[in-house]
Amino acid sequence: MADEQITTIHKCHLCKRTFGLTPAKAMTIMTVMMDPETNLPLGMTVSGVLREPTPEAAARAVEAYVCSDCVDRVKQLKEFMDRPVGRFGTWR
Repeated sequence: MADEQITTIHKCHLCKRTFGLTPAKAMTIMTVMMDPETNLPLGMTVSGVLREPTPEAAARAVEAYVCSDCVDRVKQLKEFMDRPVGRFGTWR
């Protein structure tokens, strides 16, 4: 019984699915600091621009968990978005 670890249930901030988390896995799970007033990541504006967060926003920020499936989807999206743009010929 001493080697059993208590599983806690968390909700993914992106997909809203619940997932179990043991203390051994706690260091490998992705977390994001969110501003509960704006529901945006800390320091991000509505237009998607990063800026220095205000002290008030930093004080009210809470840690939000992201499941491994969503982390994989974001990595795939990043690879797709970072692909070089194809070259087009010039008009003559």
